Amino acid sequence: MRFSFVFLALLPVAATADPLFVNRSGDLGITHEYVGAWEYFVGGGVATFDCDGDLLPELFVAGGEEPAKLFRNQSALDGKVSFVENTPEELGLTGVTGAYPLDINSDGYLDLFVMRVGENRIILGGKNCAFHDASEALNLSTAQRWTTAFSATWEGDNIRPTLAIGNYVNRHDPAGPFEACDTNVLLRPQGSKYDASIALEPAFCPLSMLFSDWGRNGRQDLRVSNDRHYYVRDGSEQIWAMEETPRPFDTDDGWQNFSIWGMGIASRDLNGDGLPEIFLTSMGDQKMQVLDATRGGPSFVDATFDRGTTAHRPYLGGDGRPSTGWHVEFGDVDNDGLDDVFIAKGNVDQMMGSAMDDPNNLLMQNSDGNFTEKGDIAGIASLVRSRGGALVDLNLDGRLDLVVVNRRAPMEIYENMTEAGNWLLLDIHQEGINPNAVGAWVEIVGDDSPRYREITVGGGHASGSATLLHFGLGEVSDVKIRVVWPDGVVSGWLGADANQVLHISRDGSKLVGISVR
Repeated sequence: MRFSFVFLALLPVAATADPLFVNRSGDLGITHEYVGAWEYFVGGGVATFDCDGDLLPELFVAGGEEPAKLFRNQSALDGKVSFVENTPEELGLTGVTGAYPLDINSDGYLDLFVMRVGENRIILGGKNCAFHDASEALNLSTAQRWTTAFSATWEGDNIRPTLAIGNYVNRHDPAGPFEACDTNVLLRPQGSKYDASIALEPAFCPLSMLFSDWGRNGRQDLRVSNDRHYYVRDGSEQIWAMEETPRPFDTDDGWQNFSIWGMGIASRDLNGDGLPEIFLTSMGDQKMQVLDATRGGPSFVDATFDRGTTAHRPYLGGDGRPSTGWHVEFGDVDNDGLDDVFIAKGNVDQMMGSAMDDPNNLLMQNSDGNFTEKGDIAGIASLVRSRGGALVDLNLDGRLDLVVVNRRAPMEIYENMTEAGNWLLLDIHQEGINPNAVGAWVEIVGDDSPRYREITVGGGHASGSATLLHFGLGEVSDVKIRVVWPDGVVSGWLGADANQVLHISRDGSKLVGISVR
């Protein structure tokens, strides 16, 4: 029996103009590339986070065999996007595949978990973009692995987050590389350090991980997207139940095994039912999945063709071979109240069975819940080998801009110039442990149309973001906001006008909102 979903249309739809982006990279003289041998066919991420307290996000960009770089944000508020390269010694690492920002020590400064071919690093942030390496102090393993996936969450009363680390092919296995997937590792803190690790086996060469409360059960479980190219057989996609002893969900739980050339994960509630939809990138068609809440457990149903999100072949460039999807991210590009999808595309290197000219996708959501390709119209349809990326407001003008990291080609920074609707940018904060409220759900209601947003660390492809939460509002001019905090406390409602950056802090079960622009 085919499962049919009901799309609950979200009412505020104002933007009618096509999306428009302008590439600013050439003007800024930014030529940074992600380069290297076969270990760097994958990875190539960017971490977006504010390290100097001005709310404007910086960019920490992987370089592969070349040093990673930090680009400081010099944009004027509401003005032209601008960056300058300013990389401290602690961040100029080689072997970097990607990075994820989070506040590991809850001191109010965002830190970086840096994934590498070799030893991973935990780099703690400080005032005015000061950094220092705390890998040894936190007892991070010095194992020489090939890390390509990461996610984090806070469990219980722990003062440090739980870290999930995904390791790709075991390069030291003489029988490899095929069917030689390395072991994934879960690090649960023991006090302030990571003294013990848990092997997440079986492991199937992951390229993305995401802790997410997929069923709104009050616990973030770990979704893992795996690359069939190397596990070849006897592997699959996974969700790990984060019990005292973590275990993969199986068919008895409602999970349905399936295999793809998995590369990226995105999660977002698209229809206002409070349950996130899932987008998975792959070689070939991409997958949009919807939770079948009638069956219990993590039972997801494919909605790819129903929603028009296959993105399985290039839409321009004349290359009809299958596409290769990498980073994927939801975001409301035109602020019409409907989330859109960006997919970074590009051949692994010289795989003749896949498209060489493979433009990035910008799938714009329509009022009926289906998606239409607008990448070429928007001006983001680059034909180089793209990898990581970020949809993020770089100049706090209320429009999501775009950053794309490319393999053996300069990275791209696109400024969003779309004629867009109303918006909100939210800075969510709680005192004490986990100040960025990872695991919380933010709810916004305007004109009876709810939007739910989970605060997570992970997903995409090698690219993490810890920036202001962006909400497109369409024609809605005022909203109500509440937060379900990680400890389960539900705040009261806070009223707010549109078109502002709002700092929201927790005062017990109340919210305090302060406009910061």
